[in-house]
Amino acid sequence: MDELNMRKVCAKLVPKLLTDEQKANRVLIASELKERVEIEPHYLDCVITGDETWTFEYDPETKRQSAEWHTSASPKPKKAKMSKSKVKTMLIVFFDAKGVVHKEFLPQGQTVNAPYCVDILERLRKRIIRVRKDIAANWRLHHDNAPSHTSLLVREFLAKHHGATLPQPPYSPDLAPADFFLFPRVKTALKGRIQAIQAAVATALNEVPVETETETHARDPGMGESVGKNV
Repeated sequence: MDELNMRKVCAKLVPKLLTDEQKANRVLIASELKERVEIEPHYLDCVITGDETWTFEYDPETKRQSAEWHTSASPKPKKAKMSKSKVKTMLIVFFDAKGVVHKEFLPQGQTVNAPYCVDILERLRKRIIRVRKDIAANWRLHHDNAPSHTSLLVREFLAKHHGATLPQPPYSPDLAPADFFLFPRVKTALKGRIQAIQAAVATALNEVPVETETETHARDPGMGESVGKNV
């Protein structure tokens, strides 16, 4: 194979193989956001990102987290294989450049359907009025395009309350701050510990430094350059 200048390579796992149209849509949305921020430098200050994720009573540590310092003569450490617990709860959270704006946990037996999303958004709207008065009249919602998020009920609610939304291309977690920033930080802090889920999640959210959230929202307009590497 050396003579043919060939080598064996492994495929890189990605969340979804995108079509050319989906790739072009990613570039278009990221470029438009970047252009908007260049025109309005404080545009992202009014953006509130929202999403939901499962959290577990016990989630095993990663290999990197469980690594130990050893000398060259030390025996290799052994660790019993552990699995995620079946006890879990869904975290629903909204945050902006200043920190968490609103959080709640999905009640047992409840599903995240369109009517429930409207209820959540109403609680979020009231929370914004209390804790983000400076953007209460012009806040913008950034969430993914899950069916419940884009339902007619949700769109009617946002239109009634003058709530604008930012577009989110499908299968693009690298363009969603909850996916590439907040959820990984929270879940890493929870790994390897058996705990009361809701209290532990609330603590992990409170421990995320505000300055890193500000940097994360500031990163959004720069997505235009990075998207090209992933299409």
